[in-house]
Amino acid sequence: MKVLVTEKLADRGIELLKKEFETDVLLGLSPEELKERIWEYDGLIIRSATKVTAEVIERANGLKAIGRAGIGVDNIDIEAATKRGILVANAPESNTVAAAEHTLALMLSVARRIPAADNSLRNGEWRRSAFNGVEVSGKTLGLLGLGHVGAIVARGAAGMGMRVLAYDPYVSEDRMRSMNVDRAESMDEVFENADFVSLHVPRTSQTMGLVNKDTLAKMKPTAYLINVARGGIVDEAALYDALKEGVIAGAALDVFAEEPTTESPIFTLPNVVVTPHLGASTAEAQDRAGVTAAEQVAVALRGAVPMHAINAPVPVGEGAEFVAQFSGLCETLGRLLYGLTDRPGEQLRIEYRGEVADFDTRLLDVSVQKGLLASMVFEPLNFVNTSALARERGLRVETSRVSDSADYTSLVVLRLSSAEGESMVSGTLFGPRMQPRLIGALGHDLDIVPEKHMLFIRNEDTPGMIGRLGSILGEHGINIGNMAVGRGEPGSRAAMAVTVDEPIPDDVIKTILSTPSFTEARAVTL
Repeated sequence: MKVLVTEKLADRGIELLKKEFETDVLLGLSPEELKERIWEYDGLIIRSATKVTAEVIERANGLKAIGRAGIGVDNIDIEAATKRGILVANAPESNTVAAAEHTLALMLSVARRIPAADNSLRNGEWRRSAFNGVEVSGKTLGLLGLGHVGAIVARGAAGMGMRVLAYDPYVSEDRMRSMNVDRAESMDEVFENADFVSLHVPRTSQTMGLVNKDTLAKMKPTAYLINVARGGIVDEAALYDALKEGVIAGAALDVFAEEPTTESPIFTLPNVVVTPHLGASTAEAQDRAGVTAAEQVAVALRGAVPMHAINAPVPVGEGAEFVAQFSGLCETLGRLLYGLTDRPGEQLRIEYRGEVADFDTRLLDVSVQKGLLASMVFEPLNFVNTSALARERGLRVETSRVSDSADYTSLVVLRLSSAEGESMVSGTLFGPRMQPRLIGALGHDLDIVPEKHMLFIRNEDTPGMIGRLGSILGEHGINIGNMAVGRGEPGSRAAMAVTVDEPIPDDVIKTILSTPSFTEARAVTL
């Protein structure tokens, strides 16, 4: 496989790529040159200057992954990449320390008027009384968003004796309490009570213009606004008016709605500190971003889902590693479900029971669909395009969660329904090694470790059925690895799941079905 790097990347990142892939570093490619060359590559790594447009993606016949060495992916057409099954990943945690430190630096700079004092002294003035500031100790820092950056800012602020008040509906009260952070029930509570308001939210359609004339009016006249998050979250015209009219005391900004910019009216105000988007501009952050982007692309090219995928479901938050362990089981169950039914199905229901039901299971939803569709579609399936292909086939997917599971710590149940009926399989992970186990199939409880080649049997519950099956397989030179038997009431119906060392030929299936009391036989290759 080949990887193209179009912008300066840390040497460690390049070395990592070269261990597995042919890697070309072509800096400064023009848009036309990129479109002409992109067809050659399986992976692409960029920073902010390279624009990966729909036109570029249209020509990227072999491209499987795009890595962004940084957080923002505004320069990548995510929708076009997703339609082509191209995974996009970024490096969201690479600059968390740098951004948090810059936030605290700007807060202290605007509170103590450091840039203005520096400029005055450089101009030959010694005006100590002209630059009285305010202390941060004992003040309230209000955080809108308590993600990775916000959490580091909170720790730093607490270390300086500040009270931290945060609004983030996705962070539990217990988590905030463990961080010595007070929970705000609304954004208005933060605006109204904080002496410093710092923004730590992504730029989305919901957050654009989040800070505007109305929200600024809710702030104390002695309060300061800090934004090291994303441009556009603050209505800059409203902020200019609020600063000029004394609605708030000051502001410190690192990001702007339009970048680069050097002519904003805000720059003319004395109660503002500004920097040219320096939040991630440390040697350490740039190095981490490059290495992380390289790691993400390498993982994707190996066929797995990188932790920082943008357009593929990745377990997030508490329990992420626990959930990820179920991905292989869920894909296996999806393949089994397809192998045990005659119908493509119209509705897939995925049930999560027990511990796994308490976490983000979107990755598992796609893993199930990936296994189910593997034998149905001609397109190569991955964690980006699977859900779209399932929808194109008219498959409706529903999920449900039950925190309790009577017999297993965690259980995954799949049901595929059509007008003709329903097929069901279930499975779990067992033991300290979290080994996959098939728990239910063919309407019976069956406890067996799934293997590549399997045979599933329905039969009348009469004496000698296991021996008859063993004799048939033995006569055809097929070795049994393991077997599980499930039954209903004695003398009714039973089922067998058998693992074997090689695929079961069609003539063996015919022999089994021609034997009295065997009613169904299916060979499944996982």
